[in-house]
Amino acid sequence: MPTLNDVLGLIMGGGRGSRLYPLTKMRSKPAVPIAGKYRLIDIPISNCINSNIHRIAILTQFNSVSLHRHISNTYNFDAFHTGWVQILAAEQTMESASWYQGTADAVRKQLFEIQATDAEYVLILAGDHLYRMDYAKMAEFHWEHDADITVAVQPVAKDDAPRFGLLKRESDGHISSFAEKPKDPKIQEKFVSRDDPERPFLGSMGIYMFNTQVLIDLLKYHPTQDDFGGDIIPEAIRSHEVYGFDFDDYWEDIGTIRSFYETNLKLADTEPPFNFYAADAPIYTHARFLPGSVVEDSEMKNVLLAEGCQIRKAEVKHSVLGVRSQISAGACIKDSILMGADYFDAETTLHDIPLGIGPDCHVEGAILDKNVRLGKGVVIKPFPRGTELDRDTWFVRDGIVVIPKSTTIPAGTRIAPKE
Repeated sequence: MPTLNDVLGLIMGGGRGSRLYPLTKMRSKPAVPIAGKYRLIDIPISNCINSNIHRIAILTQFNSVSLHRHISNTYNFDAFHTGWVQILAAEQTMESASWYQGTADAVRKQLFEIQATDAEYVLILAGDHLYRMDYAKMAEFHWEHDADITVAVQPVAKDDAPRFGLLKRESDGHISSFAEKPKDPKIQEKFVSRDDPERPFLGSMGIYMFNTQVLIDLLKYHPTQDDFGGDIIPEAIRSHEVYGFDFDDYWEDIGTIRSFYETNLKLADTEPPFNFYAADAPIYTHARFLPGSVVEDSEMKNVLLAEGCQIRKAEVKHSVLGVRSQISAGACIKDSILMGADYFDAETTLHDIPLGIGPDCHVEGAILDKNVRLGKGVVIKPFPRGTELDRDTWFVRDGIVVIPKSTTIPAGTRIAPKE
């Protein structure tokens, strides 16, 4: 029987993340902060570590400096540990001068490094999903069924079918056909794989386990197929043993500003859908050694509060306050995400406006990226859903106001719909 030492975890970390712009203006999508103190890439890496998969490689390409810094500062095993987390950056070589053209092409361009690990199996993961999964169970399923490829699948409701790649799974777990985001109800009916009338379909989660040689053969024999979900997997179903592994738990694709906003705010609810407190499967991130947060004479309700914050005589409701968030007296924060800061302001600063939220500010329905400075009396309110605006110092995405990283908003500025 194979072991988890035979598995290489391969994480797709090179996404441009254009739908998350401007949060991806200065970083790649997997480097976007989440839940006050983590980054999206922490999720799949932590899942690998908790599943006893200790050989992990991250494929990077776009705006990768902050992602590289985070990984190198965070994931260092000691000298007595055989595992490692390494970066496979896009590069020009004698064989190819082009950058990654898709998920499958990214893996194709790193086949030499993958083969050098001698891993018999490759577990391919996305770097921008929020979920907790024991990959060891998926590996055991793969070995028990003598599969060439195993695809993690989740139940899909009828209304959500057009958003997913649907897989038709037979009673023995074998996947027999695939449809990419079918909108025709007649086509959808052919992909019913479950007895549940509410969620009759199975959708691909973008998590694949390959026998390494099968992966190599598919990528080499189909050199123009650049994507796993749209190209490689549908092709493999016709020629290889492909099985579907069930996962029926919380899973969220952080693909848009709206999904990022709503997913974060749910973490501030009384019963959040994702549990960061699981002692047996923690989510790891960079250790910052920050002081505890200080809350002075303030009203706070349903707030996810990270360390190193200072809240002075303010009102904060249903919001996420990231590391080193600074909120001045008289400020009101509602339904908002403050990512905090990378540093504390020195006693003397070149900025007239200190880091964080200035006195008497009102921030509602917004995302403030790291190191944002709001002057006294700034007002930010949400726009109607569907509104899209681009301005020099702020953006609106689906009605949500987004202030980019390291932006300063002068005192008295009003960012809100016209009344």
